[in-house]
Amino acid sequence: MAKKMKVTYVTMSADNEELQSAYDQAIKTVEAEWLGAEVPMFINGEKVYTDEKMVSYSPVDTDVVMCHAQKGGAEHVEQAIDAAQAAFPGWSDTSWQERVALTRKAADNLSEASFEISAMMLQEVGKSRLEALGEVEEAVDLIRWYADQMEENKGYVREMGKLDPNDPGEHNFSVLLPYGVWAVISPFNFPIALSVAPIAAALVTGNTVIFKGSSDTLYNGWKAAEIFIDAGFPPGVFNYVSGPGRTVGQAIQDSARIDGFTFTGSYDVGMNVFKVGGEGPYPRPAIIEMGGKNPAIVSNTADLQKAATGVMRAAFGLDGQKCSACSRVYVHADVYDEFKAKLVEMTKAIKVGHPNERDTFMGTVINKKACDGYLSFMDMARKDGTILTGGNRLTDGDFSKGYFVEPAIIEGLAEDHELVKTELFLPILHLAKAESLDDAMAKANDTLYGLTAGFFGEEADWFMNNIQAGTLYVNRAAGATTGAWPGVQSFGGWKGSGSTGKAIGALYTLPLYMHEQSRTIID
Repeated sequence: MAKKMKVTYVTMSADNEELQSAYDQAIKTVEAEWLGAEVPMFINGEKVYTDEKMVSYSPVDTDVVMCHAQKGGAEHVEQAIDAAQAAFPGWSDTSWQERVALTRKAADNLSEASFEISAMMLQEVGKSRLEALGEVEEAVDLIRWYADQMEENKGYVREMGKLDPNDPGEHNFSVLLPYGVWAVISPFNFPIALSVAPIAAALVTGNTVIFKGSSDTLYNGWKAAEIFIDAGFPPGVFNYVSGPGRTVGQAIQDSARIDGFTFTGSYDVGMNVFKVGGEGPYPRPAIIEMGGKNPAIVSNTADLQKAATGVMRAAFGLDGQKCSACSRVYVHADVYDEFKAKLVEMTKAIKVGHPNERDTFMGTVINKKACDGYLSFMDMARKDGTILTGGNRLTDGDFSKGYFVEPAIIEGLAEDHELVKTELFLPILHLAKAESLDDAMAKANDTLYGLTAGFFGEEADWFMNNIQAGTLYVNRAAGATTGAWPGVQSFGGWKGSGSTGKAIGALYTLPLYMHEQSRTIID
């Protein structure tokens, strides 16, 4: 195992030789010992194998087999629910202190394997070193944050006031209690963080869990499961089922025995899960995050170097495959040309390359469908607007076996154009001129979504008081619309980006996994 050290998202750089050397060793370990493994499901405390398998290939080199995984079906979902239901009474009755201890053990497991899991993620997702290690470290902190929140709130048992302050025999309590069996369905783009965080939140609050990861990231799904398995949760408390969305995912959605859902993914699927939660004899909670079409506004009072840097990083980090990616930027007419020149120059300088390489900024898109989608959108952009840079798939030399594409900036599209309105989940940025800040704000808010938004300029209060989004950034060169850290920045959306009005990694996440009971006791 690579040497372990304390790292954070901001310390990963080309000149951090100690960390880079540890990363190099982890890459060698993964390539020599991990690739091509068979990974199981996990139901009721046992590893489960099926006759049919699924294969995960690397988007960096499609000849590379990441792993062979089990092709589960609806029957495995039912077995997992049986186990989770049977385990729920004992787990929910387990003290919150014991649940916190096991949850922290899971965080420790992930932290110890952070370099190897990051190195594996490079290959299966196509992330850069910075993105992959940052995700794993964020995931560790998310788990620890939820354990800390459970502890700080003393298990969410609070004594209330009295109807008769003089009556020593009257006691009133507000108690938050788990729902039951909780389903977690996670996406490919953050296959560790967006898996382990909701799993940890559900478990530490006393729910039992059925987990399904993305079929594009089967190895990451197993590694996310393994950190909880190795932590020693009782049989049936945590269960992992792999399989296609149309069978395993659908069986989870269709089951009336699921008591709550966490889903991260597309708007269409997310809205369906949300509707499913409202069906049946009573409503069930559904924590849904459905992406964004995130705008940045650049004022004529902005530091344009900082603004161009922040927009470039937010638009093209992880090849634009972030729900928080900046996909639209509205620039005051007074500074439009100067900003455009800076942004295009920076974008042309982006290194697209193998994620193993230290200075790679953009790796690959996730699969052939995404790559074909990029090319189709570029055809639309050439027809209806102007491509300022990018627009091509890279196929020469080392790029020949992977899904490498160029970062693209487009101008001249109408605001009702599909590329402006639809979440593309690709490295494609729409650049537009605004005659005034009010014009920019109207365009920025004219969207179904409301996840993140960024602003550059001196009018911060105006921006924050008028933008319709849940996660805001002002004058942030590290990322105009991206990046949130547990306990530092809450991350959640408004409008069509989320279902609860509350965020993850923040003060109000855990109560979403519990319902409230009022208890009045008279001695």
